[in-house]
Amino acid sequence: MRHHAGVTDHDVRVLDDSEYRTAHSLFRGTLHHPPAPDDQWEFVRESYEPGRAFGAFADGEMIGTVQSFPSRLAVPGGAVVRHSAVSRVGVRADWTRRGVLSALQRAQLRAMRSAGDVAATLRASETAIYGRYGYGVATRYRFLTIDRRKAGPLARPVGRVRLVEAEAGERIAWGLFEELSPGRAGTIARWPAWWGLNFTRVVAEQNIKFAVRSGGTGGSGDDGYVVFKVVPGEHDSSEDKPTRLAVLDLWARNAEAWADLWLFLLGVDLVAEVTTFGRPLDEPVEWLLGDRRACRVAEEADETWLRLLDVPAALSARTYRASEPVVLGVRDAYLPENAGSYRLTAEGVTKVDDEPELILDVDVLGSTYLGDVSFSTLAAVRRLDVVNPDALARADALFAVSEVPWSGTFF
Repeated sequence: MRHHAGVTDHDVRVLDDSEYRTAHSLFRGTLHHPPAPDDQWEFVRESYEPGRAFGAFADGEMIGTVQSFPSRLAVPGGAVVRHSAVSRVGVRADWTRRGVLSALQRAQLRAMRSAGDVAATLRASETAIYGRYGYGVATRYRFLTIDRRKAGPLARPVGRVRLVEAEAGERIAWGLFEELSPGRAGTIARWPAWWGLNFTRVVAEQNIKFAVRSGGTGGSGDDGYVVFKVVPGEHDSSEDKPTRLAVLDLWARNAEAWADLWLFLLGVDLVAEVTTFGRPLDEPVEWLLGDRRACRVAEEADETWLRLLDVPAALSARTYRASEPVVLGVRDAYLPENAGSYRLTAEGVTKVDDEPELILDVDVLGSTYLGDVSFSTLAAVRRLDVVNPDALARADALFAVSEVPWSGTFF
């Protein structure tokens, strides 16, 4: 696929395995990191799958790259759709703003749709980039900081939480995750190399710990796990360097298992602060505490950027609440076959020739799709065109969800 950028042409094509390391080094360079050392590359290499990495070339040199991982995405109503997790997106600094990323995106979007993926998601390093390619913010998450010395948990554990050695802990965690996820809307399936990159590679160097919960009222089997690391501080009265326990990954079968895992974390001695990475907006940690002010939200941020690749399939996969029908008009510059009018009812979706009541670009539809933001909110900030104002309440009702969407997997 040949594209013109200024006076120089560039080609976009699928990479073969001899080019993966060059692509990875190029991507790391765009983040201002050096190439991965050999021991790290051993883990990274396994995460490249045939046909999923693209490169842009000019004068025989790679000048940009993009890649994806095979996954599945849970949507409202409990269905799971084929999904690609997009990552390692980068264009060399001397080739930015010359159409290279647009060409890579066009090739990748077309390939993912052609392969049968209903949606793609990514985690954006910069928020201004991806809207133009049809990605919209579809889930958010929050980062907590808990003063453990003030927390004063109000409950006691019901089951047993045990520490497990790294290799066994990773095996149990992987198995439980596969059993419990995809769960709530927005959660995704993890590909095998995800575990190697995120845990196996870093367990020894970062002092990562695994704890597993079992023996609750529902039975004696394992029903939750947490992965965490402790960064030691100074064990004296100094406030300058508190010991921090960082929660990296926590999944539980039910509320009882969830509470026990949190009570375990809050009970680890010689820890001043407990911090979390990317937890759900509705996770009620503060309600476990005697002093809810001991838990504060350090940050709330965008998590999932969602791109609907096959709009009719995506709209048909999720369920809708009872409400009167609405007709949405969708625009899609990169995948024009998605464009058109869709009549949505509580029973399902039909592509129609009717005049739309609300008109929106595919990135805005992606933001509404999992239920994180309402049509009324996006209309208020002028992100969609309102032809019939009465349609906003109907669309809000149809797309409403009972649980805040969240992914919980960073890639």
